[in-house]
This record gives sequence, structure tokens and C-alpha cells, in this order.
Amino acid sequence: MSLPGISEKRVLLVDDEVDILNLLETVLRKDGFQQIDKATTGQEGIDLCEKNNPDIIVLDIMLPDIEGYEVCQEMRKITFAPIIFLSAKSDEIDKLLGLGIGGDDYVSKPFSTKEVLFRIKAQLRRNDYVTQQKSEDRNIAFGDVMIFPNTGEVKKRDSSITLTAKELQLLIYLANHPNQIFSKSKICEAVWGEDYIGLDNTIMVHIRRLREKIEDDPSHPKWIKTVKGLGYKLQVRGNHS
Repeated sequence: MSLPGISEKRVLLVDDEVDILNLLETVLRKDGFQQIDKATTGQEGIDLCEKNNPDIIVLDIMLPDIEGYEVCQEMRKITFAPIIFLSAKSDEIDKLLGLGIGGDDYVSKPFSTKEVLFRIKAQLRRNDYVTQQKSEDRNIAFGDVMIFPNTGEVKKRDSSITLTAKELQLLIYLANHPNQIFSKSKICEAVWGEDYIGLDNTIMVHIRRLREKIEDDPSHPKWIKTVKGLGYKLQVRGNHS
């Protein structure tokens, strides 16, 4: 299925293996993508990210100059664009680390080019949906937290909070439905646009990271509550568990 406006979407590919870059570029162009930037080092990737403002980034973890995790953190200072990690590492801890520091998805090498293409389009489709929703949403406030959906900005006590694209989408989703309990399956469908199977840890990582950024005491959250056996909710009536 073709993605609307696919020729307008700018993709940044960062990998020190030129063959992989060329292969991904070929597959993307065949599917209709026209704006593709390629980098073989972390610093080059950061520079291109700042210069060209990509809509999505595919980032290898093992780079010759700067580790992909650090590159991701630097890119998060520049953009909310979804970041998909590529890595020869397949351990669960590596995936959680990548998602925890700002990544939105993770693909293990060796990979199917069709899978990478599918994940790129899924992330772009989800971002387009959220952007459309943001244009219709008013600013959202709870406690000392203010969300500005139109700009993607979040403030706590007038200080800006940096969120990844998925963290922002998750927070907006919960804040638009205050005091409602959502299962992990429902959250996954609404925010990731995918089946829940295999994404349990991904959701928990994003909830934990959100708490670390908006809660005064992340270990005893006031706002983002876990409802045992049921899921999560953003509680804005009272502070009891």
C-alpha cells in the first residue's frame, strides 16, 4: 500500500556499510521515496539531520566514530523524527537501551529489506496521523505540565521537556483520555499502530521514561498510574493510587 505524499518524505540512512546504504536506497526509491540522504559516520548523520530535517531516520548502532546510541541522543536535540535502529546485536538489553534513549523501533541484522521498508512506512503513517490529530487538538494541561500538540512542546513549571516522538504520542494519547485505563494492547494499537505481541517491554520502557521526565518522584508517580492487571492511566482526579 502506497503511503500518501511518499515522494515528499525525506529519509536519512546512517550506516558504515555502503552496500547496506545502497540496498536500502534502491528499495526505498522503487517504493516511491525520492528524498534520501546517506551517511557513513555518526557525525555526518548528525550534520545531515540538522541540515535537512528528515522525516525518518534509519540508524546503525555500530558506527566507526560515534556509537549509534550517542548519535541518537544528539539527534533528539534536533528532531522528533522517528528513529529506527539497525544492529547486529539482538540481545533484549540492547533493544531496551535503544528504545530507552530515544529510538522508536529496532531491527536486527541481518534483516529483510521488506521488513525495514514496512517499519519505515508504519512509523511515517503513525507520525502523519499524530500530526493531523495535533492540528485539531487544543493545548492540554494537568498539574504543572502543559502539552502544546501543535508544536510538540511539553513544559513542566515553564521548563521545556524533551520527549521522543513516541513519548510525545503516548503522553498526548493518555492526556486526551484522562482517568481512563488503557491496556497495553490498546496503547500499542493507538500509539504504535501494531499488534501488541512482542512489544510489552517497549511500552514499559516508554512509560518509565515518561515518568522520569514529568513526575517529581518517578518511583511513586502522581500522574501516570499503573492499574495492576489492567494497564495504565493518566490520573488527574485526586492523587490516590
